Amino acid sequence: MSEGTTNGRFADYGRPRKVAGGLRARSTRGAIGQSWWSRRFLEVLESFALGTRLTRGRSYARAGQVVRLDIAPGMVSAVVQGSRPRPYDVHIGLSPFPAELWNRIEAELAGQAFFSARLLAGDLPSELEERFASAGAPLFPAGIDELTQRCNCPDFAVPCKHLAATFYLLAEAFDADPFELLHWRGRGRTDLLDRLRTLRATSNGAVTPASSEEDEVTVGVEPVDTLPAGAARALATLPATPMAEVTDRFWSPPVPLPDRPPTLATGPDLLLRQLGPPAPAIGGPGLLERLRRAYRAFGG
Repeated sequence: MSEGTTNGRFADYGRPRKVAGGLRARSTRGAIGQSWWSRRFLEVLESFALGTRLTRGRSYARAGQVVRLDIAPGMVSAVVQGSRPRPYDVHIGLSPFPAELWNRIEAELAGQAFFSARLLAGDLPSELEERFASAGAPLFPAGIDELTQRCNCPDFAVPCKHLAATFYLLAEAFDADPFELLHWRGRGRTDLLDRLRTLRATSNGAVTPASSEEDEVTVGVEPVDTLPAGAARALATLPATPMAEVTDRFWSPPVPLPDRPPTLATGPDLLLRQLGPPAPAIGGPGLLERLRRAYRAFGG
């Protein structure tokens, strides 16, 4: 049925009620999403050929109709104001990765200085998508059926414009904090970074004080009279370290070296990454995602 029908459950269709203090998309025209991860999320979504439903949802997002947006492992919840007095409840589910898989991915990331440094600096490198895919855990849904979508509005379309508005606001939430994408997949920022720090510290090893055994040879630092008093005291407080440990670590790098140098772009879709999304007249971001899948299928 089209909007404006005046019979039955669709009698209250019409313009959405204005919201004071709603979550308004920062983008006022054109594409939504600035970072690679938010653009990839919307490219995948638009590749599902959802038509004008996404267009109406984009308008809702820019008008500030989303009242609240919450992201939790496996579930995004939102409240969206429509034409009825009571806002609609929206839920978008995406299966989080199991703990065992997260443990394996975190160990791999901690073993690569490149990934650890970028993540600890609050950034998601584009190579992270390939790393998750190679671990059998794609960051983004491969099909619309991987998403559980619920809205208590009377519209039969899935996604309805309230769900679509939530998708666009979700992409902008990923722009503001890239770790929200990983949080949706089951691991929040604090837990992930704490785990990486712990794994990095364990792999680097800690300097242990010398044993009290009398026959152990240690290397100590004695104060030197010719040094300034402050420097001599600082040297004197350094822990004594077993000679064997010092010599064994002398030629070791301060941090583990990556198995291979990181690459800025990999895979058969390199050209698509460089060219960017095509114009809307020939398919827009949805066409880009479909081409990317074709390139990968031909390249495999």
